[in-house]
Amino acid sequence: MAPASSHASATTKLRSTGSKPVPDPVLSIRGLEKRFVLHAVDGRIVDGLCGVDLDVFPNEHVCLAGTSGAGKSSLLKAVHRTYVADAGTVHYRTANGEVIDLLGLGDADMADLRAAEIGYVSQFLRAEPRRGVLDVVARAAIRMGVTPDEAKDRAATVLRRVNIDDRLWATYPSLLSGGEKQRVNIAAGMIVAPRLLLLDEPVSALDPANRASVLDDLTERGSTVLSVFHDLPAIRQLADRVVVMARGRIIDEGTAEEVLQRGKELVPA
Repeated sequence: MAPASSHASATTKLRSTGSKPVPDPVLSIRGLEKRFVLHAVDGRIVDGLCGVDLDVFPNEHVCLAGTSGAGKSSLLKAVHRTYVADAGTVHYRTANGEVIDLLGLGDADMADLRAAEIGYVSQFLRAEPRRGVLDVVARAAIRMGVTPDEAKDRAATVLRRVNIDDRLWATYPSLLSGGEKQRVNIAAGMIVAPRLLLLDEPVSALDPANRASVLDDLTERGSTVLSVFHDLPAIRQLADRVVVMARGRIIDEGTAEEVLQRGKELVPA
């Protein structure tokens, strides 16, 4: 693994409490770079991530904050391998203690690891066609090793928790409202608590009542979380640590109140 930068050292200090040892990170990112080629604009190259270093520790909720275009979602997608990074390492510590560089993992192995340990919930639901809501959520649990009967029971429980009426459980997700689709997406991501949960604006379309209920559930999952929220109350409620990004770089970190006091913008204006 690449040597820790001064930023990574600062992260470690944040986690230190007296003589209590700091646990090994679940996620350790070093020198992560991602560039985008704008083929419609003369092949212009835009830097999305510029040498990002970040550690995320067991059971910690780290929220990526900053203005639009700062690189927050790009960082999540690079960890999930939706985007292929151009340089750097993303070391992930599995449940059995093995450390794997996600960027060097084969596609099939990465797919298996996602199914077993790494969850990703975005603001958009991408469901298989011609499958009802209950089936969509249950299949998320089956992919993580839950038996079909237990998966259906769990799906029913989590759908009730996100306030999806049981009359809609046989409905195709494409027929739901935007907020209902988002709640189904969250239910699929929450049905089995993954070791690492990546959240990209998962409550953006929810009304205040459902949003509050979902945020309460997210605080109880027991996963290590790396998230993006464009919502200051959500950041304050959920985040153990806030990492502020700008122009593809990390520029500050601390609690929400600490970075606000230093004058950093946490959410788009």
